[in-house]
Amino acid sequence: MTAVIGIGIAIGLIGIGILAMIVAGIKSLTTGKQDMKRIITILVPFAVFGIIFGVAGELVDAAIGTMLFMIAAMMLFMLLTGLRSTFNL
Repeated sequence: MTAVIGIGIAIGLIGIGILAMIVAGIKSLTTGKQDMKRIITILVPFAVFGIIFGVAGELVDAAIGTMLFMIAAMMLFMLLTGLRSTFNL
């Protein structure tokens, strides 16, 4: 019984922490302390996950699909960055 209460309290504290981070992020965005490009960059994996979850309908498939998409995107951007520095573009 004690473990159940402890797990419940831990989950509650994690939820409060996430809510506080969201509120602080919105406050930073409204005061102009954060750049919109950074926020969009952070939201990309969540958007990809949502799209894949809507298509696949399974959490595990969406998680694996998101991971594969982000790895492919990282490799593409590394290639483009390398080409840009090689050809001085």
